[in-house]
Formats: sequence, structure tokens, C-alpha cells
Amino acid sequence: MVNPQLSMDAVDFRYILLDTYKKLGISETELAVILMVDHLLRQENTFITADLLSLKMSMKTKEIDAILATLVKKEYISYDVSPEGMRTSLEPLKRKLYNQFQLEMAKNSENLLSAQRAETLTRLYGYFEKRLKRTLSPLENDLISSWLDDGYEEEDIQGALEEALFNNRRSMKSVDKMLRTGRRRSDIEKEGYSGVNDTWDKDIEKTIEIAKTKWIEDE
Repeated sequence: MVNPQLSMDAVDFRYILLDTYKKLGISETELAVILMVDHLLRQENTFITADLLSLKMSMKTKEIDAILATLVKKEYISYDVSPEGMRTSLEPLKRKLYNQFQLEMAKNSENLLSAQRAETLTRLYGYFEKRLKRTLSPLENDLISSWLDDGYEEEDIQGALEEALFNNRRSMKSVDKMLRTGRRRSDIEKEGYSGVNDTWDKDIEKTIEIAKTKWIEDE
């Protein structure tokens, strides 16, 4: 498991704050106070008060004090007691920003994977139609998609089609069997056994043939 503190330290706090503060409901005046608190903490000040901040900012002490109270209530700033005395900390805010950063990264990664998958499927559909010299049925498209779900790489799927064609077999059944046989052989070589069944499901074959017939008739 990744150490959260190491990950937080690796992220530029100020960059993430400026990029995310609106989503967290932080106003511009609150943002200014947070940035100044961070600035003073970096200068090795440990206890940041409204009086200290007012020396650096154009806002009045009373206004800053109210903002600090709000930030404490929102759990963005904390005042902790230590053996050396009271300390001001931005760790609560940093944790929230880090969690938000992780969510954004996960979302971006998911979107990227979805886009890459769509591109891969488009290439595979086109590749199959070009090599088989016919239009694929929706069920055949779904079968190709299921191969990706099963972890087969694009090159593996194309290779299985080429192997089937080399053996003068032009059915999806043959391609599926090539894929299953290849994985079963690989599993046995690596692990000594395989949970992959290299036989074709007769129900799938029958369903594809029915769907293919209807697909052709509908054209």
C-alpha cells in the first residue's frame, strides 16, 4: 500500500489548492488566508494567529479571525497542542486536497482507458471486416469486446484471426478457439495447469449464426 504522507508530500500543495479550491467551497478571501498561513508555516512559524496574519495582509484582524474560525469549522485548518505549545496545521486541508487529487486522477485514468478501449475496438472491428471481407454482426462485435474483457491484447486477437485464416477457417468460433488454446498453453507452461476451457460453447455458436442470419436479412 502507498504511504499517504509520502504521496501528499510528492504533490505540490499550492498548485492543487489553486486548481481545486472552488470545488471545495473555499472563497477567494479564505484562499488568501490559507496561502498566507502556508507561507508563514514555511518560514518556520508554528503558531499562526490573526494578529500575525494582519501584519502581512490588507485585511483587518477581526476579519481574518472570523475567516480562521470558518476554516477551522470546515476542517481545513487545525490548532493542535504539542509539548512545545499550540501549533497551526494545514494537514486537514492537505488530506482533503490529496483525496480530491486522487479522485480526479482516477477519473482521468478511467476516461483515458475508456477512450483507448473504444479506439482498440474500432481498429479490431475494421481489421476483422477487412480480413473477413464482410460486415460483422452486433453479436460478433460483442464477442470481440468480450475478448478484451478477458484480458486478450489487440495483437493476440489479430494474431488468432490470422492463424485461423492461415488454416482456412473464417469463423469467429475458430478465432475464439485459437485464443483459448493459446492462453491454455501459456498457462500450463507457466503454472502447470489452466482454468481456461479451450472448447467452444455450442450455445454461443448457435446464437451467432441466428444473429448473423437476421443481420444479413435485415440489410
